[in-house]
Amino acid sequence: MQGRGKKKCHSLKYHNVEDKKKVLKRLAIIEGQIRGISNMVDEERYCSDILIQISSAENSLKSLADSILENHMRTCMTDEIKKGNEKVIDEITTILKRNR
Repeated sequence: MQGRGKKKCHSLKYHNVEDKKKVLKRLAIIEGQIRGISNMVDEERYCSDILIQISSAENSLKSLADSILENHMRTCMTDEIKKGNEKVIDEITTILKRNR
C-alpha cells in the first residue's frame, strides 16, 4: 500500500456527476451536524442530548464511508484487478481492519 505523498494509482471517481453531488451534499449535512454539536457544547446543553447528536454524526460518517468504500470497490479496485494488480486486495483489507 502506498503512503501519503506518493502518487496514487487511482483516485475517487464516480460514473456520473449526480453521485458526486450526493456525496458532497452528505458531507455538508455532516459538517452542519458537527457545527450543531459545537453550538450545543457552547450553550452548555444537557450531556445526553450532545451524546445523541455525536452518535448521529458518527453514524452519518460511517454510512458515508460505506458508500465511498462500495464505490471504490466497484470502480478503482475492479479496474486494478482487471489490470492484474492484486495489491489492491491488501489495500482494502487494511481499510476494513481499521474500520472495525
